[in-house]
Amino acid sequence: MRSRPARRTVALLFLAAALPAAQARTLADARTSGTLKIATSADFEPFNFLKAGSPTGFEVELAEALARRLGLQPQWVVRPFDGLLRDLAERPQEIDLVIASHAITSTRQQSADFSTPHYCTGGVILTRAGGPLTSKALAGKNLGAEAGSTYFGFLRKLPFQKTVQVYPSSQAAIQSVATGQVDAIVTDRFAALGALKTYAKANLTLGDILWKEQVGMAFARGNSELRQAVNGALQQLVQDGTYAKLSRKYFGQDIGC
Repeated sequence: MRSRPARRTVALLFLAAALPAAQARTLADARTSGTLKIATSADFEPFNFLKAGSPTGFEVELAEALARRLGLQPQWVVRPFDGLLRDLAERPQEIDLVIASHAITSTRQQSADFSTPHYCTGGVILTRAGGPLTSKALAGKNLGAEAGSTYFGFLRKLPFQKTVQVYPSSQAAIQSVATGQVDAIVTDRFAALGALKTYAKANLTLGDILWKEQVGMAFARGNSELRQAVNGALQQLVQDGTYAKLSRKYFGQDIGC
């Protein structure tokens, strides 16, 4: 899961209060157009990433299944992670929902509404063999995290001396620890598990699970009918086994909450 820094959220809330609210597309609008505009960052493998120039991954396939269940054609919008919720709030006519591994937090719920969690995960330490495996062991280390993520926020708040390198994407942060640029990073548990396979020769290892998170899709504030329809479609996918099948395809297990 990833999230934006608090100061960006404050700025977003101020802007939302200062400007007339843009009108989000309703479920009826989506059905009239026949499309569901879905935004992601396409930089967080295996959840969402580009393959041959097109979005794919667990969240991408899940969102496409949800769109089909609603009788809609998915229309993908790929934008930098750090601006997704801002764009959802400022230009909701361009985005119906965001699915990009955003955790459901009280701060974020001030600027967006969230679906039922579509998976649960946690923040973990990823390091090389012999590296720090606990939060206390991060003291004095050269650390890394993705810009705008809760992982960066966690490292920044640790009450001891350390250096934190900021990277533009999850992949860049993972590569930094795999290649020895930093001593350790904090990242998503499933992204870290994927890194063990991707960088098999780097002797990467997982440290402690630092916290648990519920991850959901984001909607423009007040777009309740569309959000409830997506929640209903998600429940159907869980009940008919589609969700578990897709989950096992990418993770070898059911990652539902």
